[in-house]
Amino acid sequence: MSLARDITTVGGGTLLSRLLGFARDAGIAALLGSGPLSEAFFAVLQVVNFFRRLLAEGALNSAFVPIWLTLRQAEDGAAHADRLTRRALLAMFCITGILALLAVLFGRFAIAVIAPGFDEWRQSFAAFLLFMAAPYIVLAGLVAVISAALNAEGRVAAVTVSTVMFNIVMVLALVVLPTEEIEPFYVAFWLAFAVSAAGLTQLVLTATTWLWTGKRWRRPHLRVPDRTRQFFARAVPSLIAAGIPQLKLIAAAAVVSSSPAALSWLYYANRLYELPLGVASIAIATVIVPRIAASLRAGDADGFTGVQSRAFEIALGLALPAAAGFALLAAPIAGGLFERGAFGPQDTAAVAAALAAICAGLPGHVLEKMFGAVSFAHDDTHTPMLAALCGLAAAIVGAVLLFPRYGHVGVAAAIAISGWVGATLLGLILYRRGWLRLDASGWRRLPRILLATIVMGAVVAYALMTGHSHFPALAASSLGRLALLIVLVTLGVATYLAALQMLGVAKLKDLISAVRTST
Repeated sequence: MSLARDITTVGGGTLLSRLLGFARDAGIAALLGSGPLSEAFFAVLQVVNFFRRLLAEGALNSAFVPIWLTLRQAEDGAAHADRLTRRALLAMFCITGILALLAVLFGRFAIAVIAPGFDEWRQSFAAFLLFMAAPYIVLAGLVAVISAALNAEGRVAAVTVSTVMFNIVMVLALVVLPTEEIEPFYVAFWLAFAVSAAGLTQLVLTATTWLWTGKRWRRPHLRVPDRTRQFFARAVPSLIAAGIPQLKLIAAAAVVSSSPAALSWLYYANRLYELPLGVASIAIATVIVPRIAASLRAGDADGFTGVQSRAFEIALGLALPAAAGFALLAAPIAGGLFERGAFGPQDTAAVAAALAAICAGLPGHVLEKMFGAVSFAHDDTHTPMLAALCGLAAAIVGAVLLFPRYGHVGVAAAIAISGWVGATLLGLILYRRGWLRLDASGWRRLPRILLATIVMGAVVAYALMTGHSHFPALAASSLGRLALLIVLVTLGVATYLAALQMLGVAKLKDLISAVRTST
C-alpha cells in the first residue's frame, strides 16, 4: 500500500471525525451556548480530550510499532507480537483504571486545577459530569493498545473507523435528545454519559477486528525476553509529547476561566483549529513511523529520504493553505457553523478573533508533529518530549503575559507561538543529527506549495470582499452564512488544487486516484 494511500485513508477518516465533531459542537452551542453549563461541560471535555489525544489517536504507535516489528521478524514472530499486545493491554487496564478511580475520587480537585476561576456551583457540576465520563479513561487506554497493534499490521482502515465512531456516537446522542422538552442541565448530563458510551463503542469495534484477523492466543514455541516494560519505558516520553497540545489548552483554560464565557470561546476556536491539525499530524504520524522504522531497519537510505520528503510535502501542503484560509475566513467560519440558538453574534466575533490568532501557529504545530514522527522512528522519544515541554512553557508564559491586555485572544496567540517554539527547537536538533533529509523533488515542490497558498489566499480575500459588498443579506440568516462559507471554502480548495496542478506539484487525477484507492 502506498504512502499517499495510507495517509489518505487515515487523513480522510480524521477529517470525517473532525467534521462530525463540528456537528457535535454546533449542537452543543445551540443547546448550551457559552454559559455556565457549557463551561462546566467543556472543562470535563478537556480531561476527556486529554486522554483521547494522549492514548486513542496514535500516540502509542511511536513506542509500540518498532518493538512489534522486531518481535515479528523473529522466529514464531506472530505469537511473540500478539503476546506483547496482550500484556500491554493488561498493564494499560491497570494503569488507566487507577487514573479513572482518582478522577472519580478527586473530581472537584481536578476541576479546581483545570478551571480555578469557576464558582462553587460550576465546580460541583463539572465534578459530577467528570464522574459520568471517567470510564472513558480506561476504554481509551485499551483502544490505544489495540489500535497500535492494528497499525503495526497495516490495518489502518479499522483504526480510522474507530476514530470516527467517537463523534458518531456523540452526534447520535444529540440527535435523540428531545430538545424542546429537556432542560439544559440534563443535556450536559446526557453528553457526559455519551462520552463513556462512545469509548465503549470504539473498544468493541477495535477488539472485534483484532480478534477476528489472527490467532491471538497462540503461545510462542521459543521464549524471548518480555518487552512490555521496554514498551512503557519508551511510551512515557512519547505520551507526554503527545499530551502537550492538550495540556496547552488546559493551561489556557485555567488562565481564562475567571473571564465570563472565555473558556467556551477558546474551546470553540480550538475545535476549529484542530480540524487541519488533526488531519495532517495524526495521518502522517500514524503512517510515517512504521514506514521510516522499516526503512531504517532495512538500511534503505533512499527510501528513508523519500518517505520523509513526501510526508513534509503533505504536511505543509495541508497546513499552509488551512492556516491562510482560517485567518481570512475566521468570521464566516465561526458564524456559519455556530451562530444559532443560544450562540449569538457576540460569541461569533469572540470565537473568530481567537481562531485568527491561533491559526498562525498551525504550520509550526504540524511540523513539530512531523519532526516528532521522525525522531520516534529512530527510537528517540525523549527529544520530542523535551521540545514539547519547551513549547508548553512558552504557551503558559505567553498566556499569563498576554491575557491581562488581550484577553482570550492573547491566550490563543500564545498557543500559536508555542507551536513554532517547539518545532524550531526539535527541527534544529534533528538537523544537527542528520536525521532530517529532503530529496530533490522535495526541495522543488515545497516553495511551489507556498506559492500556491499565496495564490489561494489572494483569490479568497477578493471573493470575501466581493461577497460582503454585493450580498450583505447573506450574513443576516444562519442558512445564508453557511451558504457563503461553503462557497468560499469550495472556491479556496478549487483554486489551491488548480495552482498545485499548474505549478507541477501534484496532478489532480493522481489525487483523485489516491482517494479512490483508499476507500
